[in-house]
Amino acid sequence: MLRTVSFFILLLTIILPAHALFVSPPKEPLPIIKEIFPDATRISDKTGDPLIWTIYKDDKVIGYAFETNDLAKIPAYSGEPVNMLVAIDAKGTYLAAKVLEHHEPIILAGIPESKLYAFADQYQGLSVGDRIKIGNKQKNGIVYIDGLSGATVTVRVMNVAITKAATKVAHSLGLIDISQEIIQPMSTIYPDVFEKADWQTLVGDGSIRRLYLDRAAVDKAFVGTEAEHIDEAPPEKKQEMFADIYFAEVDIPTIGRNLLGDSEFQWLMETLKPNEHAIIVMGNGYSFKGSGYVRGGIFDRIQVLQNDTTIAFHDLDHYRISDLLIDGVPKFKEMALFIIREGYSFNPGIDWQLELLVRRQIGAVDSIFTSFKANYHTLEKYVDRPPVIMPEPELSLIEQVWQDRNVEVMILFVLIGVLIITLFLQDILVRHPTFLHNFRHIYLLITVIFIGWSWGGQLSVVNVFTFLQAFMSKFSWDLFLLDPIIFILWGAAAVTILLWGRAVYCGWLCPFGALQELINVVARYVKIPQIELPWAVHERLWAIKYLILLGLFGVSLDSLAMAEKFAEIEPFKTTFLLKFDREWPFILYAVALLVINVFKRKFFCRYLCPLGAALSIPNSIRLFSWLRRRPECGQPCKTCAKECEIQAIDPEGNINMRECHYCLDCQITYFNEEKCPPLKKLARKKKKFKENQIPAVVTE
Repeated sequence: MLRTVSFFILLLTIILPAHALFVSPPKEPLPIIKEIFPDATRISDKTGDPLIWTIYKDDKVIGYAFETNDLAKIPAYSGEPVNMLVAIDAKGTYLAAKVLEHHEPIILAGIPESKLYAFADQYQGLSVGDRIKIGNKQKNGIVYIDGLSGATVTVRVMNVAITKAATKVAHSLGLIDISQEIIQPMSTIYPDVFEKADWQTLVGDGSIRRLYLDRAAVDKAFVGTEAEHIDEAPPEKKQEMFADIYFAEVDIPTIGRNLLGDSEFQWLMETLKPNEHAIIVMGNGYSFKGSGYVRGGIFDRIQVLQNDTTIAFHDLDHYRISDLLIDGVPKFKEMALFIIREGYSFNPGIDWQLELLVRRQIGAVDSIFTSFKANYHTLEKYVDRPPVIMPEPELSLIEQVWQDRNVEVMILFVLIGVLIITLFLQDILVRHPTFLHNFRHIYLLITVIFIGWSWGGQLSVVNVFTFLQAFMSKFSWDLFLLDPIIFILWGAAAVTILLWGRAVYCGWLCPFGALQELINVVARYVKIPQIELPWAVHERLWAIKYLILLGLFGVSLDSLAMAEKFAEIEPFKTTFLLKFDREWPFILYAVALLVINVFKRKFFCRYLCPLGAALSIPNSIRLFSWLRRRPECGQPCKTCAKECEIQAIDPEGNINMRECHYCLDCQITYFNEEKCPPLKKLARKKKKFKENQIPAVVTE
């Protein structure tokens, strides 16, 4: 057996240098930028706030590039960020995302780097304005990209780093507006709401709005331009009217029917197509029509603004009005209807603006424009406004991860709760050995299938080193909260260690330990011979896992990344995270351990597991010692010691809680009068005592 252990240690030292210890040096960004922009004639230095490279073709900017570590330095699974080069074009479209440097152990010794690069390639063609998430869900407003099985934490961190950095750059360059807007659903005009009203009433309550400009306001708008003194009004005429314009949304019945009359309003409503609207503009002074629409078919002096949409009008959108039927209406030089077509998605419930453009000629061809705006708010009594939709607050990376895995989290809490209840009721359950054995095997099967293979919930000694490194530096819970299953399992391990010692996690919640035990149960069931070592040899082999732990700890003090690679002595990553999808030496190592386990129960747990060694260190602080023993245990009775399938009971009958896996088999024997010799002896004495009792004689 010593030769077997030595063989596997030698095999691991051969595997690691060949596959796990190779670390790619950081890539230089400039050659990659040149590959992304083959037409570039010049690349600026990395400057500015935020730090970016600007890429030119001649004098034209064709794109930008930046490193995520400069803008969004977010620790990944290893505790170090994944540094990426991100390139976008001048319109804010992702051109590429390339990994420059990473320290992820799951990649360095597990998942091929090509898969990490393939993940990053998914950003090509997306927009920096997109909300990008990992997964395959379907939700409006969100773009989902494929994750990377076995490296969930890594790719989630990469996604946040890329999108957060790109958003900063795009916002600084004016490519996107990151302000959150309240979403106003499409409002509808009440078709049957009508009140008879005169001109003064509609103007007074805001149904009809006014844009008034005097010549002083127009002259002031051109101050500082080449047209400052062109067509400027003399001082005595500064207060004269330049333009006096009234406007309204005329497909509202109270406005349209009062202004146009019933028949004309009916014609208008029949003319409008679904989701089209109409405004009426009436003015004196400066012509809001101009003459450009005659030549080019477009009105170049008037337009409507709503949110970020500019609505321009063509000649086919225009209808002349010759007369208004409302009482008290003043005389206007120009009156017209303008149709807002469906394609603009005009919302009558949202405020909009009428923009008047005033032009001054500065040459035979050239001219300068300035604009004046007036607001329009549709009265509440005219429209049905659905409640506003507040934008969903952007969840942090940790919140996203926990939200996405809430089902697994709840099930895991239930499983841990069931286990704790089982331990509190252990003295009752051990009296029903058939039930307890079946229950334990089902629980271990759930641990393997769900906690291990489905959820990737396998703790590792790497987690211990990461915690110690974080504790000795600037501690933050964020790194540990990135994986909810691992975080909860560590919490469960901490609680059970405090109450019962390391035995509970290793015996019930460790997927690899559960897999070994189930395999060995089947092997024993089919009568495969088991190898049992002499106690003296077995006891000395315990030391190997502690020596491995000390060695890994020493390496971690110098380099956590190197310790993570040597921690491949744990076959956990191969078995559960990568599901045997990796290089053959790792598969051979994991399979060999499982094969040995067929002949010797939990071989790896007993002699090689550095995680088990780490968890056993605080074992002496446990609060409860609920595994019962009798004075006869060990001397003379050795039944439990012989039946303990991982040899955690010494020849003197003491249970070594640093090696026990809390299977409760010894407690089943302890309460079984058919198996426990002291109980059998006591039962014989009781029986003999009853047989020898002399019946009492009753005398009168």
